[in-house]
Amino acid sequence: MFIDEIKIYARAGHGGKGCVAFHREAFITKGGPSGGNGGRGGDVILEADHDLNNLINQFYTPRLIAKEGEGGKGKGMDGHAGNDLVVKVPCGTLVWKLPGTNPPVCKSEQDADEEDGPVAKLSPLQLATGRRHVIRHHGSERAMEIDLESEIETKEPSKDRHEGAELVADLTQHGQRFVLCKGGRGGLGNRNFATARHQTPRFAQPGEPGHEGDYLLELRILAEVGLVGYPNAGKSTLLAAISKARPKVAAYPFTTLTPQIGIVEYADWHRLTVCDVPGLIEGAHENVGLGHSFLRHIEHCKILVILLDMAGTDGRLPWDDYKQLLSELEHYDPALLDKPRYVVANKMDEPVAESNLKTFKRKIRKTALLPIAAAFDEGIEQFKQLIRDAVEEARQSETEKPEP
Repeated sequence: MFIDEIKIYARAGHGGKGCVAFHREAFITKGGPSGGNGGRGGDVILEADHDLNNLINQFYTPRLIAKEGEGGKGKGMDGHAGNDLVVKVPCGTLVWKLPGTNPPVCKSEQDADEEDGPVAKLSPLQLATGRRHVIRHHGSERAMEIDLESEIETKEPSKDRHEGAELVADLTQHGQRFVLCKGGRGGLGNRNFATARHQTPRFAQPGEPGHEGDYLLELRILAEVGLVGYPNAGKSTLLAAISKARPKVAAYPFTTLTPQIGIVEYADWHRLTVCDVPGLIEGAHENVGLGHSFLRHIEHCKILVILLDMAGTDGRLPWDDYKQLLSELEHYDPALLDKPRYVVANKMDEPVAESNLKTFKRKIRKTALLPIAAAFDEGIEQFKQLIRDAVEEARQSETEKPEP
């Protein structure tokens, strides 16, 4: 099962609460406060891994919840921090924050002993800086929050096809990490609130709640070459001819329902990755026929190969197919037309293909074509050399491009 889009719920661990305790040992009956601090909650971390090729793991575990921090203890002992939850995802994974995610809410204030009367307004954000402001109130003291700034970096909403969602991460490099949800900080023990005027505080801070939210993970396959074409144009047959991939091949449209990856190997051990995108139809840029699910997989490709059925076996004209494919790419993302693209005429073994090829060259000028017959391995070596040279040229252009 191929999963390239999945909705998940993630929640970081809550911080452990601070401890209210006092020092007791032989001959010391009334020691000072010794309550330890609570441990930090675990983070939810996404890590890109090139050994994965889809999001099947998140399909079976859509709830990602990290460990909570341990509460503080007496004798000044701090609680253990919660373990981080590291989730591996394929390279090319985009992380979208879905709308309606509520920010973490501060825990309610904790009532202190009636005898002493102090009340601590325990802000989790106060713990971020460790600062507090102590004021006098009828001979008692209480800690008030003074810092209400969130340390989470705010980003401008992304203007993309996910309405209302915000793009927060794009994991493309192996080993790249992103903290999806940050764990809450542990609460301070009562030893932190002792002052000269109030030497026996009987209150401590609760832990900060961990961040949580709903996210959408979207996979965009990383490949150097993207095969684009109408259904039944022979993309799967071509992929099987140039690599060891074995996609389903049949004589009807939409045989390929999910993107397929093939590794092209050369005699000098050079390798290229080729992505076979399921067939596009008219209106794909408006998500007709799941067009968005297919088109997004070619956004990271260095070059595009437009495969045409030059025989017109499904009653379509090759030159009309070519114009329609360019229109769909432009409407989906105009940047796709800036990528180097090459046109390949398939099914040249059919009798009508030769006449269609001549008509195509007459109607579509200044467009070089490579005629092949993938089912009979005709022109395969020329095609492999073409994409190799094109990818190397594209890489060279990227290195020479000046940085903005």
